[in-house]
Amino acid sequence: MLFNSFEYLIFLPIVFILHWFVFQRNLKLQNGLILVCSYVFYAWWDWRFLFLIFLSTIVDYYVGLKIHYCEQTKIRLRFLWVSIVFNLSVLGFFKYYNFFIDSWTDLLSSVGYDIQSVWTLNIILPIGISFYTFQTMSYSLDVYHRKIKPTTDFISFASYVSFFPQLVAGPIERASHLLPQIMKRRNFNYEQGVQGLRLILWGMFKKVFIADSLAVYVDWTFENINNLDGAVLFLGLIYFAFQIYCDFSGYSDIAIGTAKLFGVEIMSNFKFPYLSRDIGEFWRRWHISLSSWFRDYLYIPLGGSRNGKIKSIRNIIIIFIVSGFWHGANWTFIIWGMIHAIMFIPLFITGNIKKHTTKVCCHDKWLPSFKELIQVSTTFFITTITWVFFRSSSVGEALLYLNTMITNFSIPSSRSLSGMIFVFLIFSLDWLWRENEREPLKIKNKYLRYSTYTLICYAILFNFSNEQDFIYFQF
Repeated sequence: MLFNSFEYLIFLPIVFILHWFVFQRNLKLQNGLILVCSYVFYAWWDWRFLFLIFLSTIVDYYVGLKIHYCEQTKIRLRFLWVSIVFNLSVLGFFKYYNFFIDSWTDLLSSVGYDIQSVWTLNIILPIGISFYTFQTMSYSLDVYHRKIKPTTDFISFASYVSFFPQLVAGPIERASHLLPQIMKRRNFNYEQGVQGLRLILWGMFKKVFIADSLAVYVDWTFENINNLDGAVLFLGLIYFAFQIYCDFSGYSDIAIGTAKLFGVEIMSNFKFPYLSRDIGEFWRRWHISLSSWFRDYLYIPLGGSRNGKIKSIRNIIIIFIVSGFWHGANWTFIIWGMIHAIMFIPLFITGNIKKHTTKVCCHDKWLPSFKELIQVSTTFFITTITWVFFRSSSVGEALLYLNTMITNFSIPSSRSLSGMIFVFLIFSLDWLWRENEREPLKIKNKYLRYSTYTLICYAILFNFSNEQDFIYFQF
């Protein structure tokens, strides 16, 4: 079920009413309701893949208990490997099987062995599999490292795994944060509910009005690479940068807002990434749940930055390549990750990687300094150029795009510039609300507040019939 669908507009109020007015006095029934509704939410796409979520839930629930109650280190480690191998095998088969088969076939063909790819299968990629497998696997890892104790309440654990607001596209939650909220009694908080509705409205606006509008320009650009000049192609990358940002952060806002309606707080996933002053800050503000997951469960176990710069650089390269590969079974994503690693390493070597760790650019003033303006512009330009590999269907297409953009640069047409209206609009609003990503649309003046709500609702309804999947559903 899509957030930006009429079905969801009916589904959400029904679940809300049942949760607070029918099952309010019984936590087990509330969590049972959340579990059933989460499965309905997912089954709306394809009910056949519910067994994967259920199987992953059973495996990690059982593994967590076995790890916790076993005192022998070797046996605990074996059970941990059961969780890791199971989750990565499921993810690997559905997402990467054909990629490896095709890559192996291409490699053999390149050295003279022209064979048919008879092992390729017609595999459907289950929505959200990259998210919930990481979420369940992190539970087993945290239990193994004794950061948390496993729960014996299967319904609560299953609700944690399949919690519908963030089931199919994150944020990737940790059991230490989300599970305790599910297992304790929840009371409705009016202010929290209002915050949730604002976030849902804001997320819908970013997805339906901004991202889906820019998608038209982006699709047209990438479908006509050979017929467009360099300036138009560059604008196409700018439009895609804001399309994917508004699409994915819009989903995260709706997810966070929806969770608030049920008395649950989930982690922030975006904190104005295009206001970053270097690539390190960008990755602390972009898809935070994934980047922090790789930091905690891959980078640090590999040694982090504790064993000298050479090994630290190796670890940085690994996590960026894996992060790229997580996004899709294509060499374009691997190259995208490698480019970000190359940009990240100089900051690490010079010791400037943690220069901007807390406050957003211009947090205490209206306008940036000249230095900040150059830093933000440079970081945005570099990340925008790298998006060509993320959006292209092949490495060849990405290189053609870049080559045409560089060698055939001229003044863009007025049609191409019309999309900048959406770019300037979202950038201006981000700048206005940059101090707190969880409080958009918080306007003190009552008349201005409700006028803004009305305009946003009108903008959403104007484009609502153009129902498009969220970009990150494919990951």
